Amino acid sequence: MSEAKALVRAPVTWLVLLAAAGAFALTMGVRQTMGLFLSPLNTSTGLGLASISLAFAFGQLWWGLTQPIAGAIADRIGTGRVLLAGVALVALGTFITPYMQSTWGLVVAVGILAAGGAGMAGPAVLMSATTRLVPPQHRGLATGVVNAGGSTGQFLLGPISASLIVGIGWVGAMQVLAALVLLALPAAWLLRGNNQQAAPAGKKPVTTREAAGEALRHPGFLLLATGFFVCGFHVAFLATHLPGVVAACGLATQWAGWAVAVLGLFNIVGSLAIGWAIGRWRMKSLLSLIYAVRAVAIVAFLFAPKTGPVVLVFAAVMGMTFLSTVPPTAGLVAKFFGPAHMAMLFGLVMLTHQVGGFLGAWLGGTVFQATGSYDGIWIADALLAVAAALVHLPIREAPLVPRAAPAAA
Repeated sequence: MSEAKALVRAPVTWLVLLAAAGAFALTMGVRQTMGLFLSPLNTSTGLGLASISLAFAFGQLWWGLTQPIAGAIADRIGTGRVLLAGVALVALGTFITPYMQSTWGLVVAVGILAAGGAGMAGPAVLMSATTRLVPPQHRGLATGVVNAGGSTGQFLLGPISASLIVGIGWVGAMQVLAALVLLALPAAWLLRGNNQQAAPAGKKPVTTREAAGEALRHPGFLLLATGFFVCGFHVAFLATHLPGVVAACGLATQWAGWAVAVLGLFNIVGSLAIGWAIGRWRMKSLLSLIYAVRAVAIVAFLFAPKTGPVVLVFAAVMGMTFLSTVPPTAGLVAKFFGPAHMAMLFGLVMLTHQVGGFLGAWLGGTVFQATGSYDGIWIADALLAVAAALVHLPIREAPLVPRAAPAAA
């Protein structure tokens, strides 16, 4: 029986996936639409784009920093409580943002409350809960479905937010989004429980500090984190600067809109495809393939004529690989160390992703401002993709040998 058919016959599994993917769709979708409010915020506050961008940039880092912390807490006290707090913080931060009239007020609302809440209800906690609640034979496809949930939220809430801004104004639109996030609250109950309950019987308990130290001494984990740093660089550069790239090609604005939509749509396809592939090929090989495809696509785009259809094809290819690295990365962390500290350990990997994301977003603008072209950053992007493709090859997928239980007295 195929993995997909087996999942269809497991309604409890699908309920878990619906809860995790739905929560990710709402938190990620709201977070990814915040760029639409940058210009209205600037007009309303008069702070200037640089000051407002500081709040958004801080949010990128804070989203990454909160994930290992939230993961460690979820591993101990349960996913449900952490998810409940995260959703509430996203709603609160989004709701109060229109009332912030200073840079630090926006840093608190956008960068700390909303981004931190999204980190607490982000992929580290959600992927870990899925790994715990879904049977091992279904985990590959399950993590792909959850990952596709985040992409779906981005794809759907972007146009919805734009329509709300036109229809009821940007303040009302932001507060409607804050209310929509609360629809993720039932997921907190469905995903309740903690990962340490899933530790194998007879295995010596490992503290959070010991688990982190063990991971940081594990060569495969370090190589995986290095590759994920590159992924963050790619994703943030594209998410931030793809409209600017299209404009620099001399194309009309509508091509930028279509390119962003295609990027999100094919991200869903890529997430589901990689989830299917995880059960059939080695995860490290899939990661190497993803980064190699990115490198080839970037080089081809550099030399191709910059027409609208070429931009859309490029966006489709990059969309297929956009966040398809997440399921195999999460899968390898679970395979290395098991489920007991999965949320915290995957959160550490996500932190390296966001450090790369900060650099990708920042250097993209810096290089363009200095040279008037994105070519330099594209070349760096391609070289990093090649390096990431190579760095995954030495990874050994064998899990750690379980620690023996202490002898009975």
